[in-house]
Amino acid sequence: MRVFSLQVFSIFIFAGIFQCNAQARYTFVVEETTITRLCSNNTILTVNGQFPGPTLYVNKGDTIIVDVINKGNYNITIHWHGVKQPRNPWSDGPEWITQCPIQPGANFTQTIIFSTEEGTLWWHAHSDWARATVHGAVVIYRKNGTSYPFPKPDVEVPIILGEYWKSNIYTVYDQFLQSGGDPNVSDAYLINGQPGDLYACSSPGTFKLTVDYGLTYLLRIINAAMQDLLFFGVANHSLTVVGSDASYTKQFTSNYITISPGQTIDVLLHANQTPDHYYMAAKAYSSTVNLSFDNTTTTAIIQYSGNYTPSSTPPLPSLPLYNDTNASVNFTGSLRSLANQNHPINVPKNITHKFFYTLSVNAFPCANNSCSGPNGTRLAASVNNISFVDPHVDILQAYYNNINGVYGTRFPDFPPLVFNYTATYLPLYLEISQRATEVRVLEYNSTVEIVFQGTNVVAGADHPMHLHGFSFYVVGSGLGNFNNITDPLNYNLVDPPLQNTIAVPINGWTTIRFRASNPGVWFMHCHLDRHMSWGMDAVFIVRNGNTSNAQLLPPPTMPPC
Repeated sequence: MRVFSLQVFSIFIFAGIFQCNAQARYTFVVEETTITRLCSNNTILTVNGQFPGPTLYVNKGDTIIVDVINKGNYNITIHWHGVKQPRNPWSDGPEWITQCPIQPGANFTQTIIFSTEEGTLWWHAHSDWARATVHGAVVIYRKNGTSYPFPKPDVEVPIILGEYWKSNIYTVYDQFLQSGGDPNVSDAYLINGQPGDLYACSSPGTFKLTVDYGLTYLLRIINAAMQDLLFFGVANHSLTVVGSDASYTKQFTSNYITISPGQTIDVLLHANQTPDHYYMAAKAYSSTVNLSFDNTTTTAIIQYSGNYTPSSTPPLPSLPLYNDTNASVNFTGSLRSLANQNHPINVPKNITHKFFYTLSVNAFPCANNSCSGPNGTRLAASVNNISFVDPHVDILQAYYNNINGVYGTRFPDFPPLVFNYTATYLPLYLEISQRATEVRVLEYNSTVEIVFQGTNVVAGADHPMHLHGFSFYVVGSGLGNFNNITDPLNYNLVDPPLQNTIAVPINGWTTIRFRASNPGVWFMHCHLDRHMSWGMDAVFIVRNGNTSNAQLLPPPTMPPC
């Protein structure tokens, strides 16, 4: 089997994989790099000068060490998205949650502990909006002696979908915070760091995948975009879904996928069409009314090997309309765990904590209506009407060292007000949230059910919710208001998908379940970065258990605050 490992400055050159054994050690040098995209030069933050950054290859259950050296001009952290890091939140990465940022000129050694994950994950910066350019794939192979639960592919290829601004991303971020409104939309989407030849000046760098007729290709697809869910497809080819978020799924075939920011989806592509050139393409799914978004399409090229005259213009895949909520919901709702003898599941049945979390976009008044939000307001976001405020010392350090005054422990289990969450018109007083740094404390091994309820406060939106430290079972979802009498009757407790990121549909709800068997401090947030920056965040503290293997590992030398 061949493996493509992306080194994107030379887009047609694919270097060999990083061979990884337990305790393998890597160096991530964070530095400014100048690239050319869309007819202009831009200086971006990268890892090891690569955009996207290096792909890491590990085996299930490995532990690796990564030395992060910050040679850039900005604070940085690195998060290992979807890696549960058992008992080791010290290396999880979100700034002000589990660590203070790595300052320019400093370094931090992270230990990344893989456990049950198998498939595709990714790593990315978790400070401000640096992850726009600081990210890369993680491929987790099965243990020796085991096999894929699907026909072994001939070739594996990481496909990283991204979002690109010609401006410096920190300038975009600062303007966004100062204005109080939505951020400037991106100038392009990307496939493996390249916009594709539908954009100006982009033909020479367009990513091209050469395929041999009759072979099967495993595409490991990652949505690294900052602000949008994406539709993705390959012209004239169907995609067979086999995994999501480093967990295998029952196979199903589709002409497109919907993939949330933060999510990974593994698909098989069979090279069974007439030899020619075909576009793979991605574009936004954006359901929010009156929200500006990047309405462009990024492309790459599937080119069959052999002697033939290709079509003058490759065909494009037929993707759903940008606002096709049913297409998005139907795809996401098709994911199912294997739930068989070789890949058993363990859905919590006896729930000790039932939480109901409303997800809202909010707005604060501005003096003289001087902000760029609706009617001159400043936009915010919340969970149960709490807009999370970053503390001045990271919460993990404060928890471990008993530092008072950093956070409170009164995060509400239910919203403070009950109303028709998805009504077309809602009273203005619902728009104002409470700014606070509150956490929810859980006892070790407690079982948790969360109903995420989207609201139409200010504007309804999809919310890709990501939980650090755990994978969770998605046992139910629907449009409209959650009904606590009838909807639980339809929960899937037989083969629900096991994920770390799930898109709560616009003006809809999603229920997840997990067991709090990982002690530490764990972040939960919307993976649309504007919503996370506005405060759609929460933190769980899971207490130590009674045995030594149920307690936090001792801390390494952490970055200073």
